[in-house]
Amino acid sequence: MTDTAKITLGDKTVDSPVLSGTVGPDVVDIRKFYAQTGAFTYDPGFTSTASCESKLTYIDGDEGVLLHRGYAIGDLAEHSSFMEVCYLLLNGELPTAEELEAFDNTITRHTMLHEQLATFYRGFRRDAHPMAVMCGVVGALSAFYHDSTDIQDPHQRMIASHRLIAKMPTIAAMAYKYSVGQPFIYPDNKLSYTGNFLRMTFGVPAEEYEVVPAVERALDRIFILHADHEQNASTSTVRLAGSSGANPFACIAAGIACLWGPAHGGANEAALNMLREIGRPERIPEYIARAKDKDDPFRLMGFGHRVYKNYDPRATVMQKTVREVFDALKVNDPVFEVALQLEEMALNDSYFIEKKLFPNVDFYSGVILSAIGFPTTMFTALFALARTVGWVAQWNEMISDPAQKIGRPRQLYTGPAHRPYVPVDQR
Repeated sequence: MTDTAKITLGDKTVDSPVLSGTVGPDVVDIRKFYAQTGAFTYDPGFTSTASCESKLTYIDGDEGVLLHRGYAIGDLAEHSSFMEVCYLLLNGELPTAEELEAFDNTITRHTMLHEQLATFYRGFRRDAHPMAVMCGVVGALSAFYHDSTDIQDPHQRMIASHRLIAKMPTIAAMAYKYSVGQPFIYPDNKLSYTGNFLRMTFGVPAEEYEVVPAVERALDRIFILHADHEQNASTSTVRLAGSSGANPFACIAAGIACLWGPAHGGANEAALNMLREIGRPERIPEYIARAKDKDDPFRLMGFGHRVYKNYDPRATVMQKTVREVFDALKVNDPVFEVALQLEEMALNDSYFIEKKLFPNVDFYSGVILSAIGFPTTMFTALFALARTVGWVAQWNEMISDPAQKIGRPRQLYTGPAHRPYVPVDQR
C-alpha cells in the first residue's frame, strides 16, 4: 500500500501519494495539488522539489556518496575509463570487452567535424571566450546533421548522442587552437578518446605529439568525475529545453550556456585563482583568518558544496591524481603545496568542521589542468566536454519517460493587480 501525506490548506485536506526511490528521501507527489486546492507550492531554486524520475545518478550529500547506475564514483575513477563510464550512463550497464570495443570504435569514427565548421570558427574574434565558441558551434551542429534531429526516432537519438560525445573534444580543441592562432589538428583514430583530445589541443603539424600516459590518465579521470551530477542547473536546463521538443544539439548548447555561469562551471578556475593569490604556504593562516571574518569579502573557493555536506568523494581521487601529474611532468609549483597545506589546516580547524566546509572536486582539478597546460579560460570548456555524456543520457531518459511533460514552473506573483490603462496624454 502506498503511503500518503495529508496536506491541509484552509478547510481542504488532500491526500498526496508518497513515492519511494531505490535509495534516498521519499517524495511527496503533488502533481494534483493545484487541481485539488487551487494553490501552488513555492520552492525557489527547486531545492526541495523532484522534477523527474531518473535511474542515472544518485547523490547522498550528507554521506558524501555519488553513484552512477549504482557504481561508486571512486571505483569508476580508479578502475574504469571515461569511455566505459559513457557506455554505462547511456546503456545502464557496464560493457563487456566486445561491447566496449564496438562503442569506442563508434565514438572514434564520429570525432571529425564537418569541414565547413572550420569556416564557422573564423566568424569569432580571436579573443572570444572558448565557452562562447562552444555555445555557438554546438548549437550550429543541427544545421549540419539533419539526419539525427528527429527526437521520436530512437535510432536518430542514438546517432545524435554518439555524435555529441565524439565531437565535443574536437570542438573544444579547435576553440583553443583558434584562440592561440594555431592550425586545427584533425583527430587521430589510433589514439584514445582522451589522448586524441590532448593531441588536438597541444599538438602542432610540425612535429609528432607524444601523449604522456600519466597526463592522459589524469584527464580521463577528470572527465569521469565530471560526467554526470544528477539534476544540477545545467542538466535541468538540458531537460527543460528538451521538454519542448528541441533538437539534441540545441539542448546541449543550452546546457553549455548554463554551465558557463561562475556559480556552476567556473568554480575550479576560481579555486585556482585563490590558491595563486595566497601564493605561499606561510600566508595560509592569514587567509583562513580572513575567511572567518564576516566583514571580509574574501571566501575560500573550492570548499563546501551545494549538495555535499561531507567530503566530496571526487576530491579524494583528485588529490591522488594531482600528485601523479606533478611527478610525471616534474612540476615544482608552490600552488600545489598551498593546496595541500590549506586542505590539512582546514580539515583540522573547528570552524570548517562545524560548517562542514570540506574540499570539493574543484579544489584540485584546476591545479591539475593548469599543470597540464590548459589556460583557465579552457577549464569550463573541459567541464562541458566531460558533462556532455551526462546531459545526453539525461536527455535520452527524459524523451523516453511517458510521464514527462513540457516544463512549466509556476510563480508567486507580487506585481500590481489589474489596473486600467491611462492614455499617454492623461498621465
